[in-house]
Amino acid sequence: MSLADLKAQLPDYAKDLRLNLDSVLSEGGAPGLTNKQIFVIALASAIASRYKPLTAAIAEEAAKHASAEELNGARVAAAIMGMNNIYYRFLHLVEEPEYGTLRAGLRMNAMTNPGGDKIDFELASLAVSAVNGCGKCLESHEKTLRKHGLSAQPIQSAARIAAVIHAVAVAIEQADVAG
Repeated sequence: MSLADLKAQLPDYAKDLRLNLDSVLSEGGAPGLTNKQIFVIALASAIASRYKPLTAAIAEEAAKHASAEELNGARVAAAIMGMNNIYYRFLHLVEEPEYGTLRAGLRMNAMTNPGGDKIDFELASLAVSAVNGCGKCLESHEKTLRKHGLSAQPIQSAARIAAVIHAVAVAIEQADVAG
């Protein structure tokens, strides 16, 4: 199923999402990002949103804008953040300082060479962290992106892509359930 087919499945009550999806998946609607970055972020966000038809449609479209290695970086971001977001959200929400002194003991080697550009990986990781609701990871990736010279605009664009992709996944999946 193509991205256009999925957009057509959005119910009337979610027409704003259809418009927002078109917007955030374009350079004009995602200021500060390249088409490659937009689709790397969109793919990582779709994976994190866990709706397979949307993930497949985004992957198909993303392949037109990014290399296989760059798209693998999006998959790495979704996978590693799937783990890190749970663990670091636990540290944040429990608010027991002792846990912060303990070794995490989680392998994260993929973060050192995720495939593709480091900035793209950080943007994708930030987007996945937004979908998964991990404040500690959001803070960490935002700081890393700022240290690499990114302004607020492309970082906000990544968060907007994550928000729209997730909302589209929820709306279409709910429409499927409602029949």
